[in-house]
Amino acid sequence: MERINQQNHRPGEEAGYPELVLGDAVLEKEREVLYWLSRISFLGEASIRKMWEKAGSFREIYNIEGKAWETCGILQQNKGGTLEREKRNFSAAIEEYHSLGERGIKFTTILDQAYPERLKVLEHMPLWLFYKGKLPEDDRPSLAVIGSRKATRYGLEIARCFGRELGREGVQIISGLAAGIDGAGQKGTLEGGGSTYGVLGCGINICYPKEHYILYEETAAKGGILSEYCLGAPPLSRNFPVRNRIISGLSDGVLVVEAREKSGSLITAGLGLNQGKDIFAIPGRITDPGSAGCNQLIQMGAIPALGPGDILEYFGIKYEKKLSLHEKNEKGLAKKEKMVYSFIDLHPKHLEDIVNESGLPLSECMMILLDLELKGFAVSFGGNYYGRKL
Repeated sequence: MERINQQNHRPGEEAGYPELVLGDAVLEKEREVLYWLSRISFLGEASIRKMWEKAGSFREIYNIEGKAWETCGILQQNKGGTLEREKRNFSAAIEEYHSLGERGIKFTTILDQAYPERLKVLEHMPLWLFYKGKLPEDDRPSLAVIGSRKATRYGLEIARCFGRELGREGVQIISGLAAGIDGAGQKGTLEGGGSTYGVLGCGINICYPKEHYILYEETAAKGGILSEYCLGAPPLSRNFPVRNRIISGLSDGVLVVEAREKSGSLITAGLGLNQGKDIFAIPGRITDPGSAGCNQLIQMGAIPALGPGDILEYFGIKYEKKLSLHEKNEKGLAKKEKMVYSFIDLHPKHLEDIVNESGLPLSECMMILLDLELKGFAVSFGGNYYGRKL
């Protein structure tokens, strides 16, 4: 392909780096320029890819005058001058790049062996990734667990249960660390001793949402946190649909736990479908708006997931657990405990209703519910509402 006219200066000269031309040194120069490009907000993945194809290398992108990129139509008018001004920040970018390790942050590019194989087949693969912890292993099964941010208690319990059981069996869980279903599935994975990976729609050094800070830290320690956005990039709403292609791209299948009819989770499911991934969905009541998206996916051909075993079977993993999602081993429970347990389910139920249905005195019913909580069979939601714990 014909090259654009180049300037005489080279990347790194202002930073005091000598020109490196062989082996690993050349790769490092490519990575440095990619890091610099990652900090330029008006340059998207598509534009940088076109520039790369035209220039022949990322280093040569730096060498080419900004006006030339306007002339060939890759940059809009006046953006060439902005790019030239960004070259003044090259030294600062390189200094920041070489200090990432001190902050526990790693940077990988499509030129590196560490770059995830699953992403290499995407039409719009990210050209780089920032990450903490580690990247998903290419030779282990992985599943995206996604759903509504405003999930019901039922949805949260299902996501947590699936995450726990799948993680325990070695399935990597990929999600967005978001409130609701995403976070619940990832918490469950950590409970099961599994590995989970959170893909952010902001800079890797920003925990979003803030209330997931503990989950953010645990995920980085026992799996990984990933982002294609530069350090300090805010969690803008437009970033999340873009990052969703990475969530589905890193996964072998996509599980939607709870989603409304018009939900961002359906966008991720659609991306997964376009990427050739199988889509799983948790069926819901037809009168429940929060499950309308899942039911619609099943109607369109998604695989109904009635338990973790359905997904493990898909991955060819033998699953020994015989209990269903809706029951625990009740051995060891006293007769009245079993009775009260039978009157609660995953949906919160008021104490008054439990008393009326069981026929037990209020004080006795409260003591039994407390015992069930302590034994891990029930959970209190406050306001005298109780439900089963999976």
